[in-house]
Amino acid sequence: MDKATTHAEFVRTARRISRRFASAVDRVGPLGQPARRTEPLATYLARVVVGQQLSTTAARTIWGRLERQATDAALTLPAFAAQTDVDLLRACGLSGNKARALQALAAADAAGELAAGRLKVLSSAARLDALLALHGVGTWTAQMAALFYFREPDIWPVGDVSVRKTFGRFVAEQTRFDFDAAAALFAPRRSWLARYLWQIADATP
Repeated sequence: MDKATTHAEFVRTARRISRRFASAVDRVGPLGQPARRTEPLATYLARVVVGQQLSTTAARTIWGRLERQATDAALTLPAFAAQTDVDLLRACGLSGNKARALQALAAADAAGELAAGRLKVLSSAARLDALLALHGVGTWTAQMAALFYFREPDIWPVGDVSVRKTFGRFVAEQTRFDFDAAAALFAPRRSWLARYLWQIADATP
């Protein structure tokens, strides 16, 4: 299904919840597939971990420090994290937990546990389980990898604060569907629903 057709379908489905939601979705416009990620999975996961519970600006600043340190050491970022003392990682702005999570991801990568080709052939549930088994990777981080790295179409990150607040406001405008039933209207494309909601939240003053 092309993105224009998908968009029109989303607008129609959103109208079942509220006209205001349908208008908000329509203003976002058609969404294509997320851009294909080219970096190693370990690097992508490390970036997501770094950005957890931080503003975009703060996360970008810390990530930039890490990248500069890795480049100066002539290492990939996972290799740099594996060979660097936790205190030095913390000096880049990471918390102790995040520094240890990056080291754990680097170790998993070195052991072949983050080979994207191996994970791609797993079912969605098995892939999430494999990611959740990694130290420092929680449900939100695993879902972001599933949605943006593996480009799965039906990931519903209900624990994401922005998704839950934004969708909750629209769901509250009607009484026909509760929160979960309203989200189910968009299956099997709830990844698109989440992306529409992020766009709507970013556009809301």
